[in-house]
Amino acid sequence: MANAVEPRWHGDNYQSRFFWVHAASLLDAERPDVVEVTFEADGPKAFDDVVVRYDPGRPSASGPGRVTVDYHQIKWHADRSGRFGYEDLIDPAFIGATSVSILERLRNAKAGAPEGAAFTLITTDKIKDGDLLSELVSPKDGSLRLQDLAVGRTAASRMGRVRECWREHLGLETDEQLYDVLAGFHIKENHEDLESLRMRVSLQFRIVGLVGAETSTTFLYDDAARQLKIKNLNRFDRASFEEWCRSEKWFLPARPASRRGVAIRTFLPGVTPSDMLEALPACTITLTDSFEGRHLREGRTWMELRAPITEFLRRMLAERADMRLFLDAHASVAFLAGATLGFKTGADVEIVQKGQNNPGQVWNARDGVDGPPPKIDSERVGDGKDVALAIGLARDPIAQVREYVASALPAVGTILHVLPDKGDGQNAVLGGSHAAAIASAVSRVVANIRKPGGTVHVFVSGPNAFSFMLGQQAESMGRCIPYEFDFNGRVDGSYRPTFEI
Repeated sequence: MANAVEPRWHGDNYQSRFFWVHAASLLDAERPDVVEVTFEADGPKAFDDVVVRYDPGRPSASGPGRVTVDYHQIKWHADRSGRFGYEDLIDPAFIGATSVSILERLRNAKAGAPEGAAFTLITTDKIKDGDLLSELVSPKDGSLRLQDLAVGRTAASRMGRVRECWREHLGLETDEQLYDVLAGFHIKENHEDLESLRMRVSLQFRIVGLVGAETSTTFLYDDAARQLKIKNLNRFDRASFEEWCRSEKWFLPARPASRRGVAIRTFLPGVTPSDMLEALPACTITLTDSFEGRHLREGRTWMELRAPITEFLRRMLAERADMRLFLDAHASVAFLAGATLGFKTGADVEIVQKGQNNPGQVWNARDGVDGPPPKIDSERVGDGKDVALAIGLARDPIAQVREYVASALPAVGTILHVLPDKGDGQNAVLGGSHAAAIASAVSRVVANIRKPGGTVHVFVSGPNAFSFMLGQQAESMGRCIPYEFDFNGRVDGSYRPTFEI
């Protein structure tokens, strides 16, 4: 009995956590367009799990016009073994139904939906390898790329088979009728797991001044969602959600100041629905096309990425000094961002730090979360002017740095070895103030020993928030070059220089 009940509980919690992520926007001064969020709405059938309404509509990431309402169908499974393809979209069993498929429910839902509605299937399953559906789902926002579906004139063509399958199932006469049904349909496959959603709720709640509850054994917001069902309360606007949070005493004693979300992406985290982005498209720079995984594509260089990043950040700074920076990016990008938004620029930045033991924490240099000073050892390796910084917060890189310096950096005369007071580890840096203090201590030592004309080679194993704060110290350290490590040994298992700063 317990084995049957537990997955159902987890499925309910998954849906409720997805709801809370969106509900947090009702308290976000930077998202005034979000006017209503509904949990298990009355319709449209199969896209009623979470409904988000906008006024004015949010920008569409995949086409013209604006999205006025997002309807979500959430399909959670207890494991990651599920696979699906284009034929499964006509099979009722795919969504646990007996007679109506997801495409039929999409067609029926669109018939009564307002103009500008979008429909998203959220699923923890993955698209089958090699299935034609994988060629149709946009990696940008999960929308179906109808221009690709239209390729091939006959039913015998690759995409013609897909069109015929879907069109005949829906009883449609023409491809144009099929395109009308599919317009605005998104598929978000391989969606984040239950624990990741818990951390996302905690992050979004802390950003808007609510209790995060990241470390409690039970997650209070799961039970809160069940209470909403019992009380038949499932629809919130901005006023009613704030009133509910006050009645439940969810507000933090000190509500954080409103900040504009700004995002830099060099990693492709997967498709994120446009209505769940941490930063609006105008405040996001995405450079993932320059990379294959963590590595630069052939023919690309780090230095050609420097100008787009710095110009973007300076434009953001010129518009507003306060920002909440999301860095789904390499450590070198975080360092460059810090150097661009240095102390003299007047930037007021806090960083959303994600990681194994601190996912979704907001780090600020003035957050008061202090810790012990680092241990900094100096070793002479030659007579050169350059300095190598081996900073091991999460993992000690000293062996690899020594090897790399010996083989590739003959101008390095000194290696500075930086470790947390109690040793490296995922939780060695306690928070924003602690990270800023370590960065300041490192920069002071470098400033005291660096020689005119020398270069500081920066090797960091640690949080991106720290790399950003160290970058803010770059001016006092002189010419700096951060490095990226080839962790998976795809190239040579060593370091690569990135930007000259």
